[in-house]
Amino acid sequence: MGARKKISAEAIKEAKKSLYYAKLNDVPTSPRKMRLVADMIRGMEAYRALSVLRYSTKDASNRLEKLLRSAIANWEQKNDKKADNGELYISAIYVDSAKMLKRLRPAPQGRGYRIRKRSNHVTLFVDTKNSNDNQN
Repeated sequence: MGARKKISAEAIKEAKKSLYYAKLNDVPTSPRKMRLVADMIRGMEAYRALSVLRYSTKDASNRLEKLLRSAIANWEQKNDKKADNGELYISAIYVDSAKMLKRLRPAPQGRGYRIRKRSNHVTLFVDTKNSNDNQN
């Protein structure tokens, strides 16, 4: 690794130490379906979002609920204190498409129809309300 690249990588690593996030890679759900659930909880208070996800009928909500619990646990570990109700909120949530499995399905008259099994990556950031106010 070159010197400039190493300095840049260390700067990015230092910047990530102040962020509280959790990532979920290669989720076998289409990004479109996952974004529907992510849009429901974007910007919401963390514990309220947990209750919304728990009672949602969408299948993707189970995975996002587990991811949000992980992000809250990461925040608690970095700050050495318990998260209170109303303190944390979801500052950002990203759903990016991941690898696509391409399959063929038999079709009439000897043809084959292409099936694309999509997957996604989800990144969820949590933060406190008062730390965001201090930065502004």
